[in-house]
Amino acid sequence: MKKMRTVDAVGQVLCHDITQIIRGVSKGPVFRKGHIIQPEDIPVLLSVGKEQIYIWENNEHMLHENDAAIILRDICQGRHIAAGEPKEGKIELTADCDGLFLVDTQGLYRVNALGQMMIATRHGGFAVRKGDRLAGTRIIPLVIEKEKMEAAKQAAGSQPLMQVVPFRNIRYGVVTTGSEVFHGRIKDTFTDVIVSKMAEFGAVMAAHDILDDDPAAITRAINGMLEQHLDMVLCTGGMSVDPDDQTPLAIKNTGARIVSYGAPVLPGAMFLLSYMTDGRPVVGLPGCVMYARRTIFDLVLPSLIAGVPITADRLASLGEGGYCLNCPVCTFPNCGFGK
Repeated sequence: MKKMRTVDAVGQVLCHDITQIIRGVSKGPVFRKGHIIQPEDIPVLLSVGKEQIYIWENNEHMLHENDAAIILRDICQGRHIAAGEPKEGKIELTADCDGLFLVDTQGLYRVNALGQMMIATRHGGFAVRKGDRLAGTRIIPLVIEKEKMEAAKQAAGSQPLMQVVPFRNIRYGVVTTGSEVFHGRIKDTFTDVIVSKMAEFGAVMAAHDILDDDPAAITRAINGMLEQHLDMVLCTGGMSVDPDDQTPLAIKNTGARIVSYGAPVLPGAMFLLSYMTDGRPVVGLPGCVMYARRTIFDLVLPSLIAGVPITADRLASLGEGGYCLNCPVCTFPNCGFGK
């Protein structure tokens, strides 16, 4: 790449796109990379502020921005992610199915820390829909050292930095507990909330039991649903620390591995997550899920539907951003909750 005066550049090959911006009207290239400059092009180049331009010179140690952008794309692009064509060193990535968007946060940091290139993504761990924009990449200079791009590959590691895990077709059961509901003293309004949230992901409730605060009966109900080959069991009621709250004990007695009883999220501190030995989740939902618009359940549900295991470390990391502000107009997930 060599810089030269525009008026002297007739016959030379452009090594980058030349963009024209007309406020409120358009933004786009007037000339593309590889264009051979003609005499009539000089006034156009001057009109977009190009007194000097870069023309192409071969250099075996350097890569053009678009060629380097393709390498950066390959570093990022995992399963179920589509990519656009490189333009001015930029490539945009989109989801090619509904699913859970995952990002290798540490790998992303290592690549961005190299400088001269950038990857900007939406927040991982949240649901995306087919066609959603996921990330944009850009090579900062017009040309970049091949060695720098090799360093980016090493920094990213052996696996792509991003992927979308498709949502599964889920059949689930709900175990509603509490003497007040069991004896008909109050109406069960919790289950409708669960059905509504699960329906957003195409999940279907295939079993529902309403039980007294009897841990043995609750355990039997959970195991019965699992024996029906349901993919997940959700338990409501009895998740606090009152003497009558027996649901955590009942879940433990199924033999499930308790990942966490409690989460650093408000609303949702009394959340319980466990997995059976075959990986199926058994979840205890705190009462706030029934009345608060967004809770811990909304943060973990995409992972549960996608079948991506949730670790104790993942739950612990939700503390920063885990405080819902209960805004008058809820814009979740386009807000800071869970981020």
